[in-house]
Amino acid sequence: MANMDRRGFLRTGLGAGGLMLSSSLSPSWAQSGGPIRIGLIIPLTGGTSQFGATMGQAAKIAETEINSAGGVRGRLIEIVIEDDQSNPEAAVRAAHKLIDVDKVVAIGGSYASAVTSAIAPLCWEGKTVLLTASGADSITKLPHQGYIFRTSPTVTLQGTRVGNYAVELGAKKMFFLGPQTPFAQTYIEIISGIFKAAGGTGSGLVYEDKKASYRSEVDQALKEAPDVIVLGGYVPDTSVVLKDLYRAGFTGKKVGFSFGINDALTKAVPAEVSEGAYSLIPSASENSDAYKRLIAKMKRPSLDGYSCQVYDHVVLASLALARAASGPTNGTAVRDNLRAISEDGEGKRTDDATEALKLVTSGGRVNYDGPSGPLEFADNGDVKGVFFRYEQVQDGKLVVRKIG
Repeated sequence: MANMDRRGFLRTGLGAGGLMLSSSLSPSWAQSGGPIRIGLIIPLTGGTSQFGATMGQAAKIAETEINSAGGVRGRLIEIVIEDDQSNPEAAVRAAHKLIDVDKVVAIGGSYASAVTSAIAPLCWEGKTVLLTASGADSITKLPHQGYIFRTSPTVTLQGTRVGNYAVELGAKKMFFLGPQTPFAQTYIEIISGIFKAAGGTGSGLVYEDKKASYRSEVDQALKEAPDVIVLGGYVPDTSVVLKDLYRAGFTGKKVGFSFGINDALTKAVPAEVSEGAYSLIPSASENSDAYKRLIAKMKRPSLDGYSCQVYDHVVLASLALARAASGPTNGTAVRDNLRAISEDGEGKRTDDATEALKLVTSGGRVNYDGPSGPLEFADNGDVKGVFFRYEQVQDGKLVVRKIG
């Protein structure tokens, strides 16, 4: 499964159409005696697609585990996957379908911040829980009435970690290069502030996405004589920026984020272009039994934190509904019960989804932590506990420098 391409992914029924019930079935049947549907909006194509396939595979494993343990309140769960195409407009169409046609109780995945920002109002207006792996701080500042739960670290936290790491590496003059996104200006302000507080300087430039060359932007950055450039784009534009930096003879440090500097990036550019670049990655709970079980079932030596989060999205929604032992199976029931199964101080702590489901079904109390890590949420829906992995490209491959 790890090497499955998108065509094979869709053909095996993991894609958007393969998991839907017949359109002739009425919504009332689907939510009374049929499967309980949980939607996923994930990037199977487009500029943010590097994690899409593994996100879907992880979700399917969660689905199998929950159903093998008896399902939720005597009903199977069914994952309905939609490709957001790394595009907010496509994501909005997908969200309308999942909410209005498929009648899902929750939507998970939701990786790119622009995608999440676009679909969030549809979710809270439709009383559908949105479990997101996006980082933009603005997402949980929206008036979401408790329907948004974020399992990924915020842009503020990620930017702070990148800035501190660049200073730790000995840099004094920082320049940020990234496309227009919901978080670009925030990154510039946060990282520049860290450099100024450390006695250095920081500035940045936000560029237009999807250009064939960024040489003019690179030349503008190099006029500032930075000793570190922070790359804030996704793989397609980061690949071009790195090539232009290489051609311009830049020899300083390059630091970026996992959405731009990752395995897909190292395969997209010559080894000398990405050599030495650093990357900050929201990490899974790699020492947990939950993580070890998941990578074993996926037959992979390791797994990105975002796919682990999507696995947990399915489990969290399922456990929340299982706790709502009576009443409708809908998004409000998920919202009202989710915290009680992931942060109950008196509940049994477990990272096994099957054990957690059996405890909740029997009326027990549980505190579930998954392969993505602890799952306690602040009042605004942001996850409290996060892990980061710091990597560096060496000889065309990412090597772990530290975890913390």
